[in-house]
Amino acid sequence: MAVRAALTRNAHELLFALTGAGLAAGAALRWSVGAGAGDLVWVLTTAVALCPAVWWVVDGLLHRRFGSDVIAVLALAGTIAVGEPFAGAVIAVMLTGGRLLEERAGRRARRDLGALLSLAPRVAHRRTGTGLDTVDVSEVRPGELLLVRAGETVPVDGLVERGAAVLDESTLTGESLPVERPAGDAVRGGTVNAGDPFELRATNDARSSTYAGIVRLAEEAAAENAPFIRMADRYSALFIPATLLLAGAAWIAAADPVRAVAVLVVATPCPLILAAPIAFVSGLSRCARRGVVVKGGGTLERLAQARVLLFDKTGTVTTGRPALTEIIAADPGRHEDPLLLAASLDQVSPHVLASAIVRGARERGLRLTAPEDVVERAGQGVRGTVDGHRVSVGKASWAGRADPAWLDRVRDRAAARGAITVFVGVDGRLAAVLLLRDRVRPDAARTFRLLRRAGIGRAVMVTGDRADVAGPIGRLVGADTVHAGLSPAGKVEIARDESARAPTVMVGDGVNDAPALAAAGVGVALGARGATASSEAADVVVTVDRLERLAETLAIARRTRSVARQSVLVGMGLALAAMVVAALGFLTPAAGALLQEGIDVAAILSALRVLGPGRDRAPRLRGDEAELVRRLDEEHRALWPRIERLPALADAAAGHAGQDRDAAMDALSGFLADLEAHERKDERLLYPAVARVLGGSDPTGAMSRGHTEIAELARRIGALTAELRAAPEAPEPAGDLRRTVQELYAVLRLHFAQEEENYFVLADVHDPAGP
Repeated sequence: MAVRAALTRNAHELLFALTGAGLAAGAALRWSVGAGAGDLVWVLTTAVALCPAVWWVVDGLLHRRFGSDVIAVLALAGTIAVGEPFAGAVIAVMLTGGRLLEERAGRRARRDLGALLSLAPRVAHRRTGTGLDTVDVSEVRPGELLLVRAGETVPVDGLVERGAAVLDESTLTGESLPVERPAGDAVRGGTVNAGDPFELRATNDARSSTYAGIVRLAEEAAAENAPFIRMADRYSALFIPATLLLAGAAWIAAADPVRAVAVLVVATPCPLILAAPIAFVSGLSRCARRGVVVKGGGTLERLAQARVLLFDKTGTVTTGRPALTEIIAADPGRHEDPLLLAASLDQVSPHVLASAIVRGARERGLRLTAPEDVVERAGQGVRGTVDGHRVSVGKASWAGRADPAWLDRVRDRAAARGAITVFVGVDGRLAAVLLLRDRVRPDAARTFRLLRRAGIGRAVMVTGDRADVAGPIGRLVGADTVHAGLSPAGKVEIARDESARAPTVMVGDGVNDAPALAAAGVGVALGARGATASSEAADVVVTVDRLERLAETLAIARRTRSVARQSVLVGMGLALAAMVVAALGFLTPAAGALLQEGIDVAAILSALRVLGPGRDRAPRLRGDEAELVRRLDEEHRALWPRIERLPALADAAAGHAGQDRDAAMDALSGFLADLEAHERKDERLLYPAVARVLGGSDPTGAMSRGHTEIAELARRIGALTAELRAAPEAPEPAGDLRRTVQELYAVLRLHFAQEEENYFVLADVHDPAGP
């Protein structure tokens, strides 16, 4: 296929080069040698274009397409028949040039499943009577006992033989958090062992495994998509009959075949052939400048028609990796910081949750220390000594003793937030629970609003995650329907059902999304984190880690199709007018060919409007203003963890008088001072820059009002803190302080989220991994 595509491309380039050289050579010979030599070269040039043009017509008929090339063939043959070689050479150049442009614009990247296949397991470690043999995965048979080493891909479907397996199933389910499979549980091939080695009893061979099924689904779904049909052919159904009738009438009325050829020459559908490809090439260029690779003009046209959006959850509307969101202390009176101890211990653990805990501690400015005597047990947790304390991190039973009622409340709280729990034990007692969850992208809600504005009428979430986790996120971003707990085959089935009712676009980022991306009308892969099978199976790849680019691309696609249609209609209208003039005898074939050149230029200039600004181009901060937003964004990321600590500080500051209360009030005072400095920068630097870009009378007025509310709450907290320091035993200021800090917490979360969604996106700098 690749060789055939290269030959086709080279043939178009050669034809254009030959006809262009022939037109120039004929003119040179006619001037230097004589009219006969020049006309001969022009006739040969016309014949060079006529032969492939006849084949293009025949090939179209074989594929049940009756396209605009018919007029070009008649015009080329007519110029030779009536002795108008110059007109024929001009048509030849325009026809082959248009074909070359169309080939470049309409060329689609083939759905290469190389990345998907490269991830498939190749070998397996089989237990034998004499030890362990490494064999090709195709030799594994059901019932055999295999060893899956740490970090390896599970070769086939099977059952955990003994112990527990900790697996990264994101390749199949898209879920970023690892899962534990105890002895006897089923394990699917294609998942990754994220824990210690474990033994697996095979239940399928490699051809019947889950992963192999994903590959087959992607291949089958890719084969179902129809090829791109040129926009020109859709207008040919009316244009061709009208042209032939007018040419025939002119011939009969004037009894002169030259007049009919003149009509055919100006009717040569170069605007049809050129305008649409140039518009789509321009649209592809616009997308590329925004970090989006669209695999061909046909893909861009189908994207412009999309009315239904299918989207995965994990890694698409969420960041795709767990993050520490909350710390619940079992005993708030303890002096040890459980997060500091847990993160220090987890520094030596390869577990994905351990890295999230370490990252969360560093974001909060904690200085970690080196652990000692570390022991890790797969499926349970890690244990070691940190700063003289015996620390355990993992399951509740592993971490230490705790009140069962408190554990139930904590687990209910985590379930309500869609979070996973990690328990921290210090010196044999449960000290805290850490809540981690996959955060929603800060630009997700805004992206879905823009998609609705761009023409998406229905949004459907398709995910392998649980319904209780997927449902709230779907409602947050405005999904009309949420399908949870889906396998890759289930996603394909929904994509096919939705595609049967309306043009669809599917967005995903994991291997498990690849079949659905191929089954949908247009597949969009978020490929910023590396080349994955979804990127290979998709028609559109967003190379930057910003979901908002999807809405921009859809808007560009719609504008591109609109401009292409307008350009084609303008070209056809001018050509029809010229045809009438030619039919009346006021245009010779040679003059008609030159006029047709002018019509082509008009159509091309119209198509190039895609490169200019349109409604799809959002306002942007640039230069020094963009750098300002980057600096303020860094301050936001530094302040977020401190904002998340406000509820705990409120409880501590309103607690019993003593060292803990004083430390909490000091922390509050320090936070409020830093917050005030940040808000002043926003008001003095960021908001004026945003106002200049957005325009209007006062586009940042509502956000400035938020600053006023934050300042008032900060003032009240300062006054209550001073009152509490003066009267430590007074109950009223303590209660008021707790309530006021909780109010500030709620206002800041909303205000920061609004700034990041509405303002920071203007400079494309916000880290989607942020809160």
